[in-house]
Amino acid sequence: MEEQAKETIEKRSWNLDWDEYFMALAFLSAQRSKDPKTQVGACIVNKDNRIVGMGYNDMPNYSKDEDFPWEEAQTAEGNKHLYVCHAELNAVVNKIQADVGECRMFVTLFPCNECAKIIIQSGIKEVIYYNKPDIPEDDKKKQQKEEIRKATEKMFGYKDIVNLRPYKPKRGTDFKIERKDPECRAEISL
Repeated sequence: MEEQAKETIEKRSWNLDWDEYFMALAFLSAQRSKDPKTQVGACIVNKDNRIVGMGYNDMPNYSKDEDFPWEEAQTAEGNKHLYVCHAELNAVVNKIQADVGECRMFVTLFPCNECAKIIIQSGIKEVIYYNKPDIPEDDKKKQQKEEIRKATEKMFGYKDIVNLRPYKPKRGTDFKIERKDPECRAEISL
């Protein structure tokens, strides 16, 4: 009886780590957004690395996207910011478990002060963000963005309620949404 040679199969030398995986899912979720300028995605993960919520920026449920503005005008009729539900809000309200306390949130853009309140109220303990918002050239808008960032950092930092940290790729993993592309596709480079 001849013994058959056993083939040794080794596992792959690398795979996505948890942070890379969840940030990639946040970027994938952002692709659901119909916002022509800014697509944002969020992914909530529990302590067992199970996904418990996903969200992207979009108009409120049961509304027709074409009935609301996607511009940034000064009036209620033309200002998307008065209507759009942010990715963080959608991830929290669409969660699949009652309690997201002690969870982490991965988000493609630094949270605004309104989302910071929702994150704190929900009990999420850590936010990992990919990018800070683009800095506008207009001085007034630039100052507004800076004040929003400061408010978010102050709320999260108060008694260390929420650990806020930038996403740091382990081996050069790069995520981006190419806004110049009319298809606005996400690109993930490993």
